[in-house]
Amino acid sequence: MSMQSVEEFIDHVSQPIKPYVPSIARFLLVVTFLEDSLRITWAAFVFLRRGLENGLNPFLSRSTQYGDQKFFLKKHRGFYPAAADIFLVSNVIVMMVCSILAIAKKHTEMAVAGLGLVVVTQGIGYGLIFDSAFFFRGISIVGGLVLLLADAQLTSSKKRNSMFAGLPQIEEISRSTYLQLFGRILLVFLFLGFLFAGKMTLMRAIVAIVAFVGCIMVVVGFKAKWSAGFLILFLSVSNVLLNNWWSLHQLSVVLLFVGFTMIEPVYSTHPQRDFQRYDFFQNLSIMGGFLLLVNLGPGGLSMDEKKKNF
Repeated sequence: MSMQSVEEFIDHVSQPIKPYVPSIARFLLVVTFLEDSLRITWAAFVFLRRGLENGLNPFLSRSTQYGDQKFFLKKHRGFYPAAADIFLVSNVIVMMVCSILAIAKKHTEMAVAGLGLVVVTQGIGYGLIFDSAFFFRGISIVGGLVLLLADAQLTSSKKRNSMFAGLPQIEEISRSTYLQLFGRILLVFLFLGFLFAGKMTLMRAIVAIVAFVGCIMVVVGFKAKWSAGFLILFLSVSNVLLNNWWSLHQLSVVLLFVGFTMIEPVYSTHPQRDFQRYDFFQNLSIMGGFLLLVNLGPGGLSMDEKKKNF
């Protein structure tokens, strides 16, 4: 059986889910922002409720994630209390609004700009901008957002072409082509972090080489849909195995007192649980970017496209 026959068979089998792929890709791309915003919103609600119910100043409490994040920003990043609140609340609003806009295909340019700004401000605000893992993962997420912008421009161009048949929007198509190339390049940066982080073993070297080949194929646009699909599979397996935050259970109970009166127990979770959950959802967003690539194709500046001309 030839490679072309295999491609045709898989294309035929996957036909029923094809109409849903763009929506799934968009949701996955913004899922890390949605999860982060909803988690902080719920933590802020609990943060205020606990303080008000127990007669505490809610802005001094550290019994929730919101309190922990605010404490970190004040203690380790030099934020004033009001500035920390503004930083957290504004991030939540931007993430939630822009994620909804991206999923709904409304004002995509604004949504991409807002989410891209969140990636940058969180890196600076939490002091992670020079952390290689955060840096490479953040660049990959930005690559997915760039592909989302390219998708929006292609969709807009097709609508205009249907209204003005015979008058293609050349400038907009050209712009989306360059965005697709730029997005492909940025999208694979996550794997650079995998290549250079940690101790190199034989198994890790083999996996790294295979992933590197897949990244090169994505960047040059050779069998881009297949290589993107392979990297999605690779990320899916590694994400479940390495970032299984749900398996890290609560470790201990801290008793919260006001004077000599115990208010309520505060459960202390595994110290790696939040980090692994953060990485897990960020990887899901990067998978959404690769899924967008599968749906869009590599664009005009790719080997796949050039092969059509011969």
